[in-house]
Amino acid sequence: MSNHGINKLLKIKCNFCLRLELILSKMRFNSPLPSLLAASFTLCLVFLPLARAIGAEINGAKDFPKSDIDKVTATGSGISGPGAPIPADGNGFRIGEMAEGVRITAENRDKLATASVVKSGLLPAIKPIWDIHLRDTNIILGGDGNYYMTGSTGDDIWKYNDGIELWKSPDLIQWTYLGLIWSLEKDGGWEKLWREKKGHPIRAIWAPEIHYIHHNYYLCFGMPPGGMSILKSTTGKPEGPYVHATDPNKPILGGIGPIPGSFLIDPTLFEDDDGKVYFTYGPGKVIARMKDDLSDFAEPLRPVKLADKTDDPTTRRDADDDFGFEGATIFKANGKYYFGATDKYHGRYSMCMGISNNIYGPYHLRHETVPCNGGTDFFKAKDGYWYTAFFGDDDQAPWRERPGIVRIDFDPEGKVIVAKKQPDFILAPGQGN
Repeated sequence: MSNHGINKLLKIKCNFCLRLELILSKMRFNSPLPSLLAASFTLCLVFLPLARAIGAEINGAKDFPKSDIDKVTATGSGISGPGAPIPADGNGFRIGEMAEGVRITAENRDKLATASVVKSGLLPAIKPIWDIHLRDTNIILGGDGNYYMTGSTGDDIWKYNDGIELWKSPDLIQWTYLGLIWSLEKDGGWEKLWREKKGHPIRAIWAPEIHYIHHNYYLCFGMPPGGMSILKSTTGKPEGPYVHATDPNKPILGGIGPIPGSFLIDPTLFEDDDGKVYFTYGPGKVIARMKDDLSDFAEPLRPVKLADKTDDPTTRRDADDDFGFEGATIFKANGKYYFGATDKYHGRYSMCMGISNNIYGPYHLRHETVPCNGGTDFFKAKDGYWYTAFFGDDDQAPWRERPGIVRIDFDPEGKVIVAKKQPDFILAPGQGN
């Protein structure tokens, strides 16, 4: 019997079997086993200790009763689905959605998104680009001339979701849903394991990103309570199918060992002009060049420093972080490297970045880029302008947990600023240029 056949026989909904599948994927069976019952019983007896040892490596992995997992999955959908064009009124969010773990109601909606960043003049009166529940918005211009968008999806990522969803657009206005392009249940390796966080089961993809690198598409993501992976398309198409570029049996970083030291999330990738690819994550404390196939690091992780750090507590959440505390990103514009992470900047959840002539730093001029844009990315569009993705994750934002974009510019020092002129299609009704 092939390992694929064994795997199908043993797909019982428990974490032991998920761990068992990781073992079986590395083994070959040359003769048929007598029956499903005998196969399951024999393999359980032989491999249970080893399976538990493998599961123990992944922090928080636990054999939850099926009833506990059913309670989690019954709380809402694990996908966000196709979405729709933004309604005429533009802003706000629907009652029943989630914002930072809080269920949106008619009573609390205005408090959770006051749009004070617009009222103060720090941001134009923008509206979302698509009516979909999405955190950690990531948008790229693909190799085929289309834009692709992903992010954290599902009704409640603090509990679970089903995997990675993808949308496609020729113009950033009309979006086509490409579906669930990578499923935790069907495609996951170590990621299939249900894990414990704050006493409850959790299995969710956080902040997935799509990247067009070396003429192919790659996905990277993190999972709570820690651990990151990189996937690659087997067809060269953005919709995949995808397989692991890194080891499917363990995270490339994080997820193994004591928490909080292993609670590492928010990976990102950057391809430089010479084709070299770099990796950072979370607060952006380190960086490393990847092997050409992105299967592992080509060098040790190197520390990244901000040369002119200030200690203003109103512009950072944690005093020991140079750039921010999560959501790291890198891009290059006008010959300069921009490196940073999301932080609490005067209460706004904004991407804060430094500037350098060298990918490894040191970086200078840390600044808030676009107020309230969140843990997102930056991309150069077909119109020749630079943009940041946006999703809104604080009470100053014009909306919460929907995808948006903001056109950016650069001031004389090179700092990222909000462009004076924005495309009409992202402005709220009556706010055209």
